[in-house]
Amino acid sequence: MTLYPRSLFGRLALLLLVVVAISLIATIFFFRQDRAALLARAFGDTKIAQLQAVRAAVEASDAGARRESLMRIGREYDVRILPEDVRPNPGGAMPLGPAMHDLENRLREQLGDETELRIAPGRGLLFVRVVAGGTGYWIGFPLPRHPSEDEPIHAIAWSLALAAVLLAAAFLFARYIARPLRDLNTAVERVGRGEMPPPLPESGPSEIATLNHGFNVMTRNLRQLEQDRALLLAGVSHDLRTPLARLRLGIEMGERDVAAHEGMVDDIEEMDRIIGQFLDFARGGHDTPADPVDPNAIVAACIERYHRPAGELVFRAGDVPQVRLRATAFSRLVANLVDNAIAYGAPPVEVTTAVSGANLVVEVADRGPGIPPEDVERMKQPFTRASAARSNANGIAGAGLGLAIVDRVARMHGGRLDIAAREGGGNVARVTIPLSA
Repeated sequence: MTLYPRSLFGRLALLLLVVVAISLIATIFFFRQDRAALLARAFGDTKIAQLQAVRAAVEASDAGARRESLMRIGREYDVRILPEDVRPNPGGAMPLGPAMHDLENRLREQLGDETELRIAPGRGLLFVRVVAGGTGYWIGFPLPRHPSEDEPIHAIAWSLALAAVLLAAAFLFARYIARPLRDLNTAVERVGRGEMPPPLPESGPSEIATLNHGFNVMTRNLRQLEQDRALLLAGVSHDLRTPLARLRLGIEMGERDVAAHEGMVDDIEEMDRIIGQFLDFARGGHDTPADPVDPNAIVAACIERYHRPAGELVFRAGDVPQVRLRATAFSRLVANLVDNAIAYGAPPVEVTTAVSGANLVVEVADRGPGIPPEDVERMKQPFTRASAARSNANGIAGAGLGLAIVDRVARMHGGRLDIAAREGGGNVARVTIPLSA
């Protein structure tokens, strides 16, 4: 068991408490030191003026009635005056402190080098030797009181009040700093229970605002992931229902119908393609490592899998270096672009690789009806299908995941997907990936 607080609030409060206490003690200490020095300076100035006045009065007094004159002057200035011949060493030679040494030096500067100090602690007097009219005199003054003896009570009260205010401010400041972290902890616990907390405020200190912003982005991504999963499950049941119905109808009609048989084969291939897209979208591809590969080799391998008549699918390989790519994900990117161009476009489909600046560029162009510019960003969203004017030969619009997968793979490599209208008709899908990906 330890007395050191475990919570951030407790530690902040303790730290501020210690800092405020140290600051207050230091302030009081230096205040007392300065006050003592100021009082000593004022005492010295007063005594110098009194001694000069006493010395002038003694020099002007009647030498014949010296005793009566000295008594009268002592009463007037509230001092005790002793001729040196009567009391040569009042108080004894006692060690003087720094303050008295400083006073003695100042007295010698103002009254002459023959000035000396003596202290009679038993009587509480300070004797100063001065020379007046060629005769030495010891003039006694009451010793100054210790500064603590006349410490004003209200100063202590003000110090305690200031300490209370500072401690209250430290407590409130610690609560202000710790409250956003408590809110964040509560939100994290709700996420752990499978709930989606409301967005945290992105205000306050920059560190807290940045932390809350990152948490809000994370929860938005989690919420989007849940929505994508729900759409994925809904899309599986919806997009496979039509080809399954066709298969059931073909089976009921019998295998002698050649057109029905070919339709069933096409439906099976369409189902396989849709399921493959669902799996590709669900995997994401982040778990595969990035290795230096030849992009042209991957693109050429993808093109070879398509058995298309000469001139319908053309690959123009550019002079590109090896790039660190996730080979499987990059192959999926190229295959989806080619699939979209063949299914929804029109021949010839041209695949081109090149280097532009510090980027690898892969372009897949077709001569189909194209995608309107205002629909380009929408088509990158998962489960978004093209318009009726851009559907495949079988009339099936697909699962709506092809371009979403391409966009995800491109961003995975630090690149982007752009779709633009092709001069002369058609579309150009351009993927740009940094060579340093």
